[in-house]
Amino acid sequence: MHRLSRRCSSLSAALRHAAAPRRHLTVPLLSSISSVGEEDAKARWYSSVLSSEKSRNYQNLKKDLFLGKRYESTAAESAESNSTPSERYEYQAEVSRLMDLIVNSLYSNKEVFLRELISNASDALDKLRFLGVTEPELLKDAVDFDIRIQADKDNGVITITDTGIGMTRQELVDCLGTIAQSGTAKFLKALKDNKDAGGDNNLIGQFGVGFYSAFLVSDKVTVSTKSPKSDKQYVWEGEANASSYTIREETDPEKLIPRGTRLTLHLKRDDKGFAHPERIEKLVKNYSQFVSFPIYTWQEKGYTKEVEVDEDPAEAKKDEEDGKTEKKKTKTVVERYWDWELINETQPIWLRNPKEVTKEDYNEFYKKTFNEYLDPLASSHFTTEGEVEFRSILYVPAFAPTGKDDIINPKTKNIRLYVKRVFISDDFDGELFPRYLSFVKGVVDSNDLPLNVSREILQESRVVRIMRKRLVRKAFDMILGISMSDNREDYEKFWENFGKHLKLGCIEDRENHKRIAPLLRFFSSQSEEELISLDEYVENMKPDQKDIYYIAADSVNSAKNTPFLERLAEKDLEVLFLVDPIDEVAIQNLKSYKEKNFVDISKEDLDLGDKNEEREKEMKQEFGQTCDWIKKHLGDKVASVQISNRLSSSPCVLVSGKFGWSANMERLMKAQSMGDASSLDFMRSRRVFEINPDHPIIRNLDAAFKTNPDDQDALRAIDLLYDAALVSSGFTPDNPAQLGGKIYEMMGMALTGKWSAYSGQSHPTGTQPHVPETVEAEVVDPAEASSQK
Repeated sequence: MHRLSRRCSSLSAALRHAAAPRRHLTVPLLSSISSVGEEDAKARWYSSVLSSEKSRNYQNLKKDLFLGKRYESTAAESAESNSTPSERYEYQAEVSRLMDLIVNSLYSNKEVFLRELISNASDALDKLRFLGVTEPELLKDAVDFDIRIQADKDNGVITITDTGIGMTRQELVDCLGTIAQSGTAKFLKALKDNKDAGGDNNLIGQFGVGFYSAFLVSDKVTVSTKSPKSDKQYVWEGEANASSYTIREETDPEKLIPRGTRLTLHLKRDDKGFAHPERIEKLVKNYSQFVSFPIYTWQEKGYTKEVEVDEDPAEAKKDEEDGKTEKKKTKTVVERYWDWELINETQPIWLRNPKEVTKEDYNEFYKKTFNEYLDPLASSHFTTEGEVEFRSILYVPAFAPTGKDDIINPKTKNIRLYVKRVFISDDFDGELFPRYLSFVKGVVDSNDLPLNVSREILQESRVVRIMRKRLVRKAFDMILGISMSDNREDYEKFWENFGKHLKLGCIEDRENHKRIAPLLRFFSSQSEEELISLDEYVENMKPDQKDIYYIAADSVNSAKNTPFLERLAEKDLEVLFLVDPIDEVAIQNLKSYKEKNFVDISKEDLDLGDKNEEREKEMKQEFGQTCDWIKKHLGDKVASVQISNRLSSSPCVLVSGKFGWSANMERLMKAQSMGDASSLDFMRSRRVFEINPDHPIIRNLDAAFKTNPDDQDALRAIDLLYDAALVSSGFTPDNPAQLGGKIYEMMGMALTGKWSAYSGQSHPTGTQPHVPETVEAEVVDPAEASSQK
């Protein structure tokens, strides 16, 4: 990962002279590619990072203190006794206001200061690597390319050292004296203008304010830098809220470095917590884990060893008198020391060839990145090229997170966005993924995303829209792969955890209906135990069936016993059972699938494809006036009374209007805490009362209308019939107590006198108990009886 690439192509003179100091801080970083340097120069460079106290403590560890070997260091700086007079410069901007914006408004999170400064250091190393191809004299100092970070928690100081291109005195003035001046931006422009340079670069900076993020946490910042183009080392010093800065030449031999830049941050009182080595390591791993160059942090370590234990003199004397000779006692102790530790030794898996990455590698990266303990159901590793270029790895988790609903909160932190391997953010509100796909986890790495100056906010643009479209497409390909797997249990597990998300997609994402619909699963009248897909439903359709039928209910049991299903069951027509609260709305948004319309069998004007116009005409002539009589009695409770073509065993049913709410939807809307009562009344008024003309009850009512339409028993029967239809159709009665009273009354009428003959109770007036008829017995002779046998 950290091997330096060699370029065969030469850079033009324009490129060589365009090595303008890096963006924010154009922090110079690394060492030369040549192998061996002078030990004295290396020791002088790192001695400025070492504290004299820790040097004395660890002098006997190693004499050679350079890279790959242990050497001590601290962030505390010694007094500058030999420093030369410094010159003071004014910032080339309205600094008092601009600095306030940068520190207090531009960045939303203080901890990004380390990300910005490491990015500067990486750019400085990259620029030196580019220029070293045509100017090998820049690499004359044999210093390795790396970044080193040291934290002194006692003094609240952080030191960041790189061995990159460094800066001359004039570059310090140009880059650090002019806010938003980006040396990296100029360098990138030179690369673009030079045809021989190619497009392969890892430069991160572009805005030129990243260096000033140091003042988010610092009262004072010191920049000590040495450019290979200059024989002198210069020190830049600036303070927060100051209108000027100073630049002086470094004359202290203990602080000289062979090449590169060293930043020393003197932290504010409230931000000294950043100076803990553990905090630094955590920030590096979070934001800069995949920077191209090695990053070392100064860490306390330990190793165990056996040491002798002083024996009690009294026991030793007793042992001598007894003539015993025992081995000396020892104990195990932990010896503490400080040393450099490589933090970013992992190469980004998304930059590797997918053919070279095993499934175990993907799973391990998934678990480590997203703190998961189960393998994902599926993964997708892809590179997109063209007008938008990015690399990505997406995962479908095995289970939904517990304790929260990701559909409600789209900010799930499941997509980690990187720009040139630097972590930018994982806090998005639908920019990269719609919220119904918020369960998908993964990383996205792009080189040219439209970020704002602080690089924390993704700007809405055509590039982002194209990227989102391609990510969504890849996510659907992954899910489709799970659904087509030989192991049906995998998709059943997925649907159990994330089925609601896809149904939400039917509502929110019309553009992807064709991708979502094949992934949906439902129970049906012919598959009550096992979920089926819409493709399976279409395959099972009758040759003359034109529509896809469905019924919404609160459970499979309720759906299969609904009266709406009677005639369809007789015709062997399959009906989808929508038992999830979101199902009905999702299907209504889909409208059709493979040119087959979705039809709710609980709505009016149901067409089963078997219309008999002559019979319908006869039924209307015979029962038309009866329907008008029933409608007149029910009044505004129903919109109309019609002859039903969906009933076979039930006398009547209450259906919803074509554009009204179904019984299931009405039940759900009533349950909403913020429901609108006025809209509820309007949609409910569209109910249609359908009667079955072949049922005895309806024929009796028809006879009652023709003989005595004002008969009170007939009118009460209509009310009870309506209430019974209300319940059986899934609606909620307006007055359950009144309905109960009617049922009790009818039961009393039906049961009166049925069991009174056996009860011993008094009988109603005018009735007599049933007396068995007396039968005279015939005497038979025993002999005759035996002969009959």
